Amino acid sequence: MRATRKQAMACCRLMAVTAALVVTAGCTAAAPSPGEAMSPKARTYLTKALDIMERNSLLSAEVDWTAVRRGAFDRAGTAQTPAETYGAVRQALRDLEDQHSQFMDPDQTRETLSTSAEDVVPPEGKMLADDIGYLALPPVPSDEAADDYVRRARAAVSKNDEQGACGWVIDLRSNWGGTMWGPLAAVGPILGDGDTGAFVEADGKKTAWTVERGTPRQYLDDWGPAQPLSRPMPPVAVLTSRTTRSAAEAVTIAFRGRPDTRSFGEPTSGAPTANVYHRLSDGAAIFLTEAREADRTGHVYNGPITPDREIHDDARDLSSHGDQVLMAATRWLGSRPDCRR
Repeated sequence: MRATRKQAMACCRLMAVTAALVVTAGCTAAAPSPGEAMSPKARTYLTKALDIMERNSLLSAEVDWTAVRRGAFDRAGTAQTPAETYGAVRQALRDLEDQHSQFMDPDQTRETLSTSAEDVVPPEGKMLADDIGYLALPPVPSDEAADDYVRRARAAVSKNDEQGACGWVIDLRSNWGGTMWGPLAAVGPILGDGDTGAFVEADGKKTAWTVERGTPRQYLDDWGPAQPLSRPMPPVAVLTSRTTRSAAEAVTIAFRGRPDTRSFGEPTSGAPTANVYHRLSDGAAIFLTEAREADRTGHVYNGPITPDREIHDDARDLSSHGDQVLMAATRWLGSRPDCRR
């Protein structure tokens, strides 16, 4: 069939448009792929950081890693050094939305891991009225800085025990985290031996927190056994606040399900998860959330830990009469058979 003049003209116009598209496509450079403008060193560094996150994150199965990686490389842009990717690494960790993972540059990592005992606020132990022992456990940033912390806390516990402490207040209200093992060893004689809690990984694997002779089992060679109490398994009141976070929440959990134990104060900060240290090539570090935490009954925590008796924490001065949390705790301890007069 012969084409009409109108059809022929339409065909020519279509061919012209098609030819123009072909010419345009041939002259336009392809958009660079993410990271192409970065130096190989920066690209390798960022890739390694993202690989650590994807392999180990507690929430890895819930994360859109294609989007996270694309966003990280877009954010790093034309980075030429590892340091120029730090912002991208930090944002990628925030994108995990686990509320706990963090990135530290080399200076921050070195400062955290090299904290000496002189830089750590020591535990405070004293005897309150009615033969109630009191132990405040501030944060300790690393196991390396915990030796003196554990020694001081245990000395205070032994002194109060010798003076006849019938029950104990464990104050975690100012503890924002760090390592859980020093504080756990400090309260070991009071907490009692056995499996006091566990890490629970995404696949359900559990690693128990086992206390043996008053010390976390894996630290017996470092800190040795604690002196046992003359009154084993006394009543205990645990104090928490919105500042109580991370490692301090683990210690809070260790007391959950313990007989004759009650908690007072405010809900904790809401990060009852375990972070694992991953060193990067330049000395920076990713502290990555890799497990949730469970108490001795098997209950897994996810979010703030609500105390048995919730009380607004408006005062901490032990010399005043304004610490309503402490007052409630000591009243409860005074009602226990071991402390009742």
